[in-house]
Amino acid sequence: MSDKLRNMLAVILLIALAVSAFVAGYFTNDFVELRAGGTLVRDKQDFDLFWEAWSRVESTFIGELPTSKELTYGAIRGAIALLNDPYTVFVEPVARQNEIQSLSGVFGGIGAYLSRSEEGGDIILEPTPGNPAETAGILSQDVLLAVDGVPVTADMTVAEAADMIKGEIGTEVTLTVRHLGEETPVEITIERAQILDPSVSYRLLPEDETIGYIRLFRFSGESGKEVAEAITALTEQGAEKLVLDMRHNGGGLLDAAVDVADHFLVDGTVLYQQDQRNDELVYKATDDTLAPDTPLVVLVDGGTASAAEIVAGALQDRGRAILVGSSATFGKGSVQLVFDLSDGSSVHVTSARWYTPDRHQIDQQGLQPDVVVEVTQEGIDNGRDEVLERAVEELQ
Repeated sequence: MSDKLRNMLAVILLIALAVSAFVAGYFTNDFVELRAGGTLVRDKQDFDLFWEAWSRVESTFIGELPTSKELTYGAIRGAIALLNDPYTVFVEPVARQNEIQSLSGVFGGIGAYLSRSEEGGDIILEPTPGNPAETAGILSQDVLLAVDGVPVTADMTVAEAADMIKGEIGTEVTLTVRHLGEETPVEITIERAQILDPSVSYRLLPEDETIGYIRLFRFSGESGKEVAEAITALTEQGAEKLVLDMRHNGGGLLDAAVDVADHFLVDGTVLYQQDQRNDELVYKATDDTLAPDTPLVVLVDGGTASAAEIVAGALQDRGRAILVGSSATFGKGSVQLVFDLSDGSSVHVTSARWYTPDRHQIDQQGLQPDVVVEVTQEGIDNGRDEVLERAVEELQ
């Protein structure tokens, strides 16, 4: 490759990144400032040095060289690493698509759980009632052998197998499976459909059926509605008090967090958001509240992060709930703008930080539980949830 062509490619790469970021930002209502002053032309000389160094690698390296796409991805990651911010990241296309599906709460699939009981063991299918997998003939404990003729190997992860099965709604996928207790494999063709991936589960607690238990796994586009449905159903079943379990909840969508908090708060501040210019945005609850005064305990731990910390912090500061947990929360209180790029990859850029209604900084500090519970090995061995047990005591 000539030096001239390399320089042209470098400039094209920079322009493509800038344009795609602007377009993505525009369509997601995020403002992107394009700085004037010929930045691209000035930086071009530094890229000459990059290509000079890489040409030496190309001509002398004994091993296999990366493809042009791998080189581009590596260059982007290297540049982002210089920012020294763990939440400003580059995400490749497949991972970005999975992220979009997870946050939307729906995806094109067959409606079956995949699991592996041991490392290197078989991948097992468990169809969910009423979904395409069950209708097509997938049975409980079927062993997955191949997807569209591609063998499922011992070194393939469950996530990789799931990615092979997922696809556009309305398309077909053929699974080769072996039914439990049978030796002959069978091929089953299934039409993919929109599958709801719930972010919430709920139930009445057997030890006290006046207490409703809501487990919130993440904050997706459906979470606000799902929590509302859980509150309504539990109340109809006789719940007079609630536990909101956000342990191991790594966060998700900001709007979903505000919606969930709004189910328990009447008016007032949910959080403050401050950007690099110190401009402040205030998110408030409405007066349309499902459970404004139902006694409430929120469960947290070191895996409670981001949007989950927003909800926990708002409920704690507003005196609406106490936090019960084994440790402080994770401390991820920053905002990432997500810019989708032309090849399906994305750049997540930290652009602001969050503060609770009492202006406590969440980022790198986290939230302290009001009631700290020491989880014992004895409790773990006996299958006891000591944090939940303490929450029940507080509500009683």
